[in-house]
Amino acid sequence: MELLFVLVRRLAIFHFYICLNPRIFRPVDSFINPFALLTSISKRRLKAIFGGSVGNLVEWYDWYTYSAFALYFSSSFFPSDDPTAQLLNTAGIFAIGFLMRPIGGWLFGTLADRVGRKRSMTLSVLLMSLGSLLIAATPTYRQIGLLAPALLVLARLLQGLSVGGEYGVSATYLSEMATAQRRGFYSSFQYVTLIGGQLMALGIQLILQKLLLMEEQIHDWGWRIPFVIGALLSVIALYLRRHLDETRAFEEASPQRKKGSIGELLRHPKAVLTVVGLTLGGTLAFYTYTTYMQKFLVNTVHLSKGESTLISFLSLAIFALLQPLFGLLSDHIGRRPLLLGFGVLGTLGTVPLLTALSHASGPWEAFVLLLIALVIVSGYTSINAVVKAELFPAEIRALGVGLPYALTVAIFGGTAEYIALLFKNLGHESYFYWYITGAVFTSLLVYVFMKDTKYTSKLNAETDG
Repeated sequence: MELLFVLVRRLAIFHFYICLNPRIFRPVDSFINPFALLTSISKRRLKAIFGGSVGNLVEWYDWYTYSAFALYFSSSFFPSDDPTAQLLNTAGIFAIGFLMRPIGGWLFGTLADRVGRKRSMTLSVLLMSLGSLLIAATPTYRQIGLLAPALLVLARLLQGLSVGGEYGVSATYLSEMATAQRRGFYSSFQYVTLIGGQLMALGIQLILQKLLLMEEQIHDWGWRIPFVIGALLSVIALYLRRHLDETRAFEEASPQRKKGSIGELLRHPKAVLTVVGLTLGGTLAFYTYTTYMQKFLVNTVHLSKGESTLISFLSLAIFALLQPLFGLLSDHIGRRPLLLGFGVLGTLGTVPLLTALSHASGPWEAFVLLLIALVIVSGYTSINAVVKAELFPAEIRALGVGLPYALTVAIFGGTAEYIALLFKNLGHESYFYWYITGAVFTSLLVYVFMKDTKYTSKLNAETDG
């Protein structure tokens, strides 16, 4: 383990040296130091990245706070002597939230294609804040009985509607605001902020655990604090999004087309099916290694809640930093090689990785194994949004990205946690590992036969100036 940390430290020193020395690797300087690109981006595009991404961060923070704090509030809504049964109930409501995502993808995608990306993104932030406030204010089961879980379901339905619309619209907005040469880099910030939302949730959890509250206090009332914070952050996101510019691609979209309609979407069946196949394995792997992993580390690896939170936080921080690197790499070599890498490594490595992780002897071994898994998943997460946006013309892009994606995530991503816990409860946890493998292999078949969208992108003739 010491050798591993020495190697990581030396690689970090080498990375910063070449980033700060302009005489080294000048031809590929933008790839080695992608953050240097931010200094050369126009003010308008920086505003677009920041405004579009920060709102995305706040929405995903609110969404992931539920998963991060489920270990604490599950007993408040579902009294039981079996902790796995409590988690099954909270995971079931987490999955219910995903059922609203296709409706959100349709509603906000239609709005974005008809009245603008900016208005749609602003409305989605408002809806998410309502869901967070409702969770923060809902009394416990002991106080109001069955009404407590019913209100929790309502809050998750509102949040699911919001997040379902957010993905497609923000992916469309960032892709349309990007230059053709740096579209992968720009769009990767959607997952930087998506992961950043989870990091914020975990960071607040660590602060509450380590500095501010006792574990009993978090169980009793402290879990409400992050939901209140999320509602307050939504006000900031709302302000930023109200001052965004609309994309030129939307403003110049053909007025003769029936923009944002299901009928228009069905004129692109190949693109729709590609989005479904592209998403299937990636979303299942992503939600397994992010939202479910905290519970896996506690229930299966038998780490403490504090250790599982810290491991998740550190691994996700590195995961977020990888997204611009992989996105920029796709601008150099294309999108398809990264997807193929994820498909092959995910198919071959999922069962060995999760099996080894389930038998990890300590927190650092678990951290290294989880980090390996997240590096593999980065081949999908960093570019999947831009690949989908590149499949559709402007008049149907937000709906085309959002609806088929949301349907696939609702079926596979949203149920990942529930299926994993169900297999564990039945005594066959390893079945879930093979389930992920089958899904990733299915996506791999799509990656093998699809064209590289970097070179066939519908955005190439529409890039915002």
